[in-house]
Amino acid sequence: MKKYFISVIVIGTMVLAACSDYLDQVPEKDVETFESIFERKATADIWFTQATEWMAGASFVGFGGNVGVVGADEFVTGNYIRDNNTAKLFNVADGLQMSQNPLGNIWPDTYYSIRMLNTFIENIDNVYDMTAAEKRNWKAEAIAVKAFYYFELVRRYGPIVLVPNNIDVNADLAEMQIPRSHVDTCFNEIIRLLDEAIPELLYSKERLASHKLFPSKEGAMALKARVLLYQASPLFNGNEFYVNFKGKQGEPLFSTEVDPEKWKRAAEAADAAVELCENLGYKLITGEQEKATKLLNQMRDVEMSIWEREYDGVEAVFMTGYSGVMNRFAINLLPLFPEGHADREALMSGCVAPSMKMVEMFYTKNGLPISMDKEWDYVNRYKLGREVNNDYQGVVVLNEDILNLHLKREPRFYATIAADRCYWQRGATANKNMVVQAYRGEAFGLHKSFLLYSDPQNLSGYYVKKFTRTELPTKGYMNEVGTLGDCRWPVIRLAELYLIQAEAWNEYEGPSDKVYKPLNKVRERAGIPDVEASWEQFSNQPQKIKLKEGMREIIQQENFVEFAFEGHRFWDLRRWKLAHLELNDKLLGWNVLGTDARTFYNNFEGPVVVWDKAKFVAPRDYLFPLKAEEVMISGYVQNPGW
Repeated sequence: MKKYFISVIVIGTMVLAACSDYLDQVPEKDVETFESIFERKATADIWFTQATEWMAGASFVGFGGNVGVVGADEFVTGNYIRDNNTAKLFNVADGLQMSQNPLGNIWPDTYYSIRMLNTFIENIDNVYDMTAAEKRNWKAEAIAVKAFYYFELVRRYGPIVLVPNNIDVNADLAEMQIPRSHVDTCFNEIIRLLDEAIPELLYSKERLASHKLFPSKEGAMALKARVLLYQASPLFNGNEFYVNFKGKQGEPLFSTEVDPEKWKRAAEAADAAVELCENLGYKLITGEQEKATKLLNQMRDVEMSIWEREYDGVEAVFMTGYSGVMNRFAINLLPLFPEGHADREALMSGCVAPSMKMVEMFYTKNGLPISMDKEWDYVNRYKLGREVNNDYQGVVVLNEDILNLHLKREPRFYATIAADRCYWQRGATANKNMVVQAYRGEAFGLHKSFLLYSDPQNLSGYYVKKFTRTELPTKGYMNEVGTLGDCRWPVIRLAELYLIQAEAWNEYEGPSDKVYKPLNKVRERAGIPDVEASWEQFSNQPQKIKLKEGMREIIQQENFVEFAFEGHRFWDLRRWKLAHLELNDKLLGWNVLGTDARTFYNNFEGPVVVWDKAKFVAPRDYLFPLKAEEVMISGYVQNPGW
């Protein structure tokens, strides 16, 4: 067994040391070991694990290494995190991407993994102690993972290099320099791979425990719907940005004409995935009944929507990630209480905070944007008010001054954002339902009399509740969270499939029940009215739900809210070609040096700039750069602007 491990490591080391990973040739002395490796099930599985572990790595799931989570405008943080985060991916939002040493560069490691997958696919049939059905299933899993890798490459780089088979060891340089393919060719190959894999994949509950991080049958169908949605979206469907983006031989790499049929294909794929998932018993997580009020129960449902253990998915259709991936967010999200506080946990920093844009993104209790609810006082949102309704008991402080912005918001707001003078359950007992007091010198506030960006300080005055569990105390949290079991990253939730249905059918046919019904399933779990009722009864623009353009904006905001901080906004803004309109805004928050309501809330005149370095250059930043050295050696064309 040791011999086989060494063989894999030798090959991997040689491949990773080169510039064009997928083109590297395997030395003949190592090729000779393939026959032995793919002789028995146990050693073939070792190879498969090596080839697929990249999928579960930090580049695609989790927090610090996942550009989708930290690379947009959802979080505010200072240099303490930006300088200490090894991936430096917060700097992507500041326009600090570079071609010399690209941030979040997955190109070499992903192609190394694809090369190993190709070897596995080509050799798995040689294993003698597996049944034919097992071989078909494992090969299908490898093909589905390869499709996943291709997709992650395409949504970063656009046109990529397709490698159906590994290059022969005797290939000359010209054969090794494979050109990038048209972006539609890339999408079509991803779909072809998934269609090949799906019939032989097992349902999630049928799989071996060691193979549950790979896509199941329903997971692959969900991934297919997401891939087709991206192909239909404006970035990849008739994008005038790339009219002059051509390959080495002058061949176009993007089409500039919009194909509406792409939306239909995405909608039908989402319908098929939803039908299968619902038949298998998947559902949105709902039904909490143990809390004191309806609102608290709704908040708990929202909180639990991302937490699933041991791959036993209720809402998560496709999960993956390294062990404990969901447990590690808390260090940067939970507050660092002052010295002497009974709940102080020195490991916590609370220095990754939500931006004001995200605070204002969540709806009112009527399920509407705060600027469009005629019953909600938008003009005076930065003034103080009071809540007297007992429906909000244990959620906001009653009968005391509180910012209007924090009043009468939807359950997802209170479940996701910890706001000043609102409650945050920080332990299992009633006395751990803590009031967030965020002025300087208070428990959740700044502990110094000055801002020092190199210190772990909260810059916006808010905290993110998502990715933490309310029943676990702050003190000792990192020990307690291990008792929750092995919770992996929810790559695709059923809620996403519903919103894919709504978006794709709206773009193809315009507003109809095909759009409203799946959207309303998400809204129902969120504890807000159906979209028709919200806009017709409470909105100052009731006609919006009757128009394709209006429903487009409604569905987009629903995505921003439902998947806040989960890494969707980064990609959605790009595929919708809205990034250059959103990601140049300065990040806002409150004056965290303030010691009372008037100074903290900037004399009630509105939020202040807390980070002014955001930068997005179009069209350059819509696609990641290939590493300059890679371009020079391999002969690829570089992405526009780089």
